[in-house]
Amino acid sequence: MLQAALQSGAAHRRAVFEVFARHLPGGRRYGVVAGTGRVLDELERFRFGDDELTYLREHGVVDEPTLAFLADYRFSGNIYGYREGDLYFPASPIMVVEGTFAEAVLLETVTLSILNHDCAIASAASRMTNAACKRPLIEMGSRRTHEAAAVAAARAAYLAGFSSTSNLMAGRLYGVPTAGTAAHAFTLLHDSERAAFEAQIASLGPETTLLVDTYDVPAAVRTAVELAGDKLGAVRIDSGDLAAAAQEVREQLDALGAFDTRILVTSDLDEYAIAALAAAPVDGYGVGTSLVTGSGVPTAALVYKLVARETATGKLEAVAKRSVGKPSRGGRKEAYRLFDEQGHADTELITTGGLAPEGGVPLLHELVRDGEVVGREPLAAARDRHAAAVAALPQEALHLGRGYAAIPTEFA
Repeated sequence: MLQAALQSGAAHRRAVFEVFARHLPGGRRYGVVAGTGRVLDELERFRFGDDELTYLREHGVVDEPTLAFLADYRFSGNIYGYREGDLYFPASPIMVVEGTFAEAVLLETVTLSILNHDCAIASAASRMTNAACKRPLIEMGSRRTHEAAAVAAARAAYLAGFSSTSNLMAGRLYGVPTAGTAAHAFTLLHDSERAAFEAQIASLGPETTLLVDTYDVPAAVRTAVELAGDKLGAVRIDSGDLAAAAQEVREQLDALGAFDTRILVTSDLDEYAIAALAAAPVDGYGVGTSLVTGSGVPTAALVYKLVARETATGKLEAVAKRSVGKPSRGGRKEAYRLFDEQGHADTELITTGGLAPEGGVPLLHELVRDGEVVGREPLAAARDRHAAAVAALPQEALHLGRGYAAIPTEFA
């Protein structure tokens, strides 16, 4: 495609591409923007080096003029987007890429790869955070996904409200707080559960979290309190009827005087299981498989579509697909969120007219100017933004059941 566009001369025409979702997959009420920071990082190192060019040449993928273009490739256009942590709805133009067709079209795959993954994870994490009702969640899914995706998932989960991750690389690269507990293998390694607990407490102190369901939970809890006393930080339950087990363990801990010892639960949790534990004496959750797979929705269904292009006369005109079931709206867009008198999000307004609605909050922000990144921000800012955006949604938008988008999208 690039080779043919270079040959025809159309490759150097100005073009506008837009990233959006035609619908929210899985009956979700809203999506969460995540991955923008990673897109900006990748953009800065998006180059074709000698190894890549040699591969393309030796395998006859493209011709010599195209290889010459790729050798000098640098994105020199502009990118605008929704801020990370903000919410999006059907047709929200969460990223707008402006440049020549050749420059912008090469960014399609890397942009969609990052945003489809990270937005899906953050959207699932947001639902889990809402279900947890301010109880902390630990991201523990590294063993259930690709090693690179695990790091990205931990970042997206933290952005959407998780408290920490067991993935140390996410801590190193992105500053996500890290946490973890011992595995059953640690207990099984030792000659007895008591010996395992003694070793862990001796190394990490009584404030550590002891895994108590390897053999017999009541016996393990008794041993844990006997060894750590009332300073025992937490116990973790990873099997069985978690609600019933948590209630029994809470009663036992209180009877033993360990009133401040917390109870953490794991074991294939998702947002529905977390919501079902709302009345149980649980102090925190560890979530793995469901989080890193988007809780059944592993992609955000985002697309990257051309919405405007320069004509032979130099004019920028709107273009749009008319495919059955996959239509798009042409034109360079602006997006605004409208709020009611109580401060709740009311409407997502998307316009090609250029006029800002009264009281509308602009959602597209400058990320890249003339090829230089200008919109990078700390992950903590995205986390705070997400919390504020969710708080502004109508209460019914936080329900876990399938339904329509939390607020309607309107066009002007």
